[in-house]
Amino acid sequence: MFISRMAIDRRTVLRGMGATLALPLLDAMVPALTAAPKPVLRFGAVYVPNGIVMENWTPATEGSGFEFTRTLKPLEPFRDRLLVLSGLSSVPPPWSRDTHPRASTRFLTDVPPKPTRALADLLAGTSLDQILARKLGRDTQLASLELALESSDSAGTCSSAFSCAYTSTICWSSPTTPLPMEHNPRAVFERMFGEDGNVDAAARRARSLEDGSLLDSVNEKMAELKRGLGAGDRAKLDEYFEAIHDVERRIQNAEQQTLRDPLSVQRAAGIPDTLEEHAKMMYDLFALAYQTDLTRVVTFMIGRESSGQTFPEFGIREAHHALSHHSNDPVKLEKLTTINTYHMTLFSQFVEKLRSIPDGDGSLLDHVMIKYGCGMSDGNAHDPLNLPILLVGGATGSVRPGRKIQFAKDTPLSNLHVTMLDKFGLPVEKMFDSTGTLGEIG
Repeated sequence: MFISRMAIDRRTVLRGMGATLALPLLDAMVPALTAAPKPVLRFGAVYVPNGIVMENWTPATEGSGFEFTRTLKPLEPFRDRLLVLSGLSSVPPPWSRDTHPRASTRFLTDVPPKPTRALADLLAGTSLDQILARKLGRDTQLASLELALESSDSAGTCSSAFSCAYTSTICWSSPTTPLPMEHNPRAVFERMFGEDGNVDAAARRARSLEDGSLLDSVNEKMAELKRGLGAGDRAKLDEYFEAIHDVERRIQNAEQQTLRDPLSVQRAAGIPDTLEEHAKMMYDLFALAYQTDLTRVVTFMIGRESSGQTFPEFGIREAHHALSHHSNDPVKLEKLTTINTYHMTLFSQFVEKLRSIPDGDGSLLDHVMIKYGCGMSDGNAHDPLNLPILLVGGATGSVRPGRKIQFAKDTPLSNLHVTMLDKFGLPVEKMFDSTGTLGEIG
């Protein structure tokens, strides 16, 4: 990092008519003759639904020499920022099959959800992300950001006696309060960059009819700021501003396509007509949230449990959930592996973006701890044992990545959460069924 003689406050925000723009970390934010600031550690979680084909996920060997399996192969360029964690379980034996609601709810809370159909009677636990948000959110504009690719509509019953609220989110601000996951990129964009986080539906509809940028009103202030910066900071701001405009243009294109296409009336304005573009757009917003330090806590549901998503681009027209009940049919297992690998490919592109964004003396990838995985292993059996879990990122040096770690059978997933809280400077004695910490991760 080049240490500048000019100093800009790290919390500087450019404000315009209807827009607020936080800035990425610049050299000018580090006062002259001082050491580079301590890196900020950020938390993330990416959830994939309906289980994983574990034989195509789990590396055969432990340690740093593990070979990448078919599903993990897209992450091979990031070996030095990856921990493959095997043997963690989210339900101590004896456990009960049923259910998808348990899988998603326990992924970050560790607490089994109460069987109920009534929204007023929900009961689970405060999720890991929200425990972290209470501390990390003191220093950011947003305490946390919750993203999804599917609607978070929680009406009705989704599995036996469980409300759909349990499968619509992985985030709980309290044991009785699930947080909605936002799947509309326009709503996320305006929460991040709109004045006062305005995500009113009527405002979004009006915005979809405009050709201008939400950020036009800060152009003059941006130009004024750049005049006092060094060449490196000016280039960094140009790249950052273009990244925001690129996402906004893609949202506007999706909105205009929705307005033009009478067959897309079931798709909300602003949601792209392909899963891939939708996912890339949300991952880009995920990265921008970190880059601007708008929040240090982001969660992303690639799909809700029991998801009926299809993948016609790969010739897969059966619903994801239906395929997960594969009964060991080789054809279905092959299709499921294709889905699992596709999800991993999208994630790997996001990881590459984090690696490409400078952050202090490293990159964003060096300063994140992202949990990727699912709340069940074999979807056919609804198996909560030996879960597919990854930790991705350098975690500011607090973990030793580049390895596969095999934990003892039935090691609680909650032990990982206790360990992660400790890495963030929030030590706790216990989370639900935890029995200790995982010293093996570093």
